[in-house]
Amino acid sequence: MNPWSEGERGAALQALVAQLRLEQLEHNLFRGSSSDIGAPAVFGGQVLGQALMAAARTVPQHAAHSLHGYFLRPGDKAAPIVYDVDRIRDGASFTTRRVVAIQHGEPIFHMSASFHRREEGVSHAPAMPEVPAPEQTRPREASLRAVDEVFDLRFVDPRDPATAGPRPALNRAWLRTAEALPDDPVLHQALLAYVSDYSLLGVAMQPHGLHFKQPGVQGVSLDHAMWFHRDFRCDDWLLYDTESPSAAHARGFCRGSLFSRDGRLVASVAQEGLIRVRG
Repeated sequence: MNPWSEGERGAALQALVAQLRLEQLEHNLFRGSSSDIGAPAVFGGQVLGQALMAAARTVPQHAAHSLHGYFLRPGDKAAPIVYDVDRIRDGASFTTRRVVAIQHGEPIFHMSASFHRREEGVSHAPAMPEVPAPEQTRPREASLRAVDEVFDLRFVDPRDPATAGPRPALNRAWLRTAEALPDDPVLHQALLAYVSDYSLLGVAMQPHGLHFKQPGVQGVSLDHAMWFHRDFRCDDWLLYDTESPSAAHARGFCRGSLFSRDGRLVASVAQEGLIRVRG
């Protein structure tokens, strides 16, 4: 079960929301702080969420529909991150932004994001997998403090990766924030980007019986892409259905689909990460 009280989880969520909102330094410059969640460097999901928020702060009229980011260097948890937004294009239907995250004078991450004016059109999507309801599942033992503290994560198959051994490259989990959130669609998108990086690369390790805390195993996100299809809320249950169709040349490829509880596909994710096994 989750080791934190409701008060602790609420405070942690509010701290994360404040962290994502960023400080505006100049017309296109924003600054964010980092949290130590137990990972060796800044959590990639934090940089994704903050970069998306920085871009969105310069696009008041459209909503984000996709982002593509590359992790260039490990982030320093003790130093602030400056986000420099380049206003590539402002169009009637689509707006494009490029964001560079900078620490110690060097880029650690860059992202392109596209924003789209809401319009109606054709619509289709796959059905949500048949899985137990979130109330029928239970949280897995906490792995990364800030993520597990802020989000209620219910794994459909909550086996401990350290003892599970080799298994198929598939993972499914219900998730939602620990408390209700304001009616701010950009914040919900940033939080979903944040949590989408959690446990994703680990799916590519499962067929090989590997996990992040195993001595000699290095797992690092290289790039991350995300598409927002439909409206959603991060304080309502979402099913994160993830798989890894390929691993080769020390790189694992993973993809995920996020469904609302009523079965709507709300977002898709793709990521490639470095997986090295030493000794």
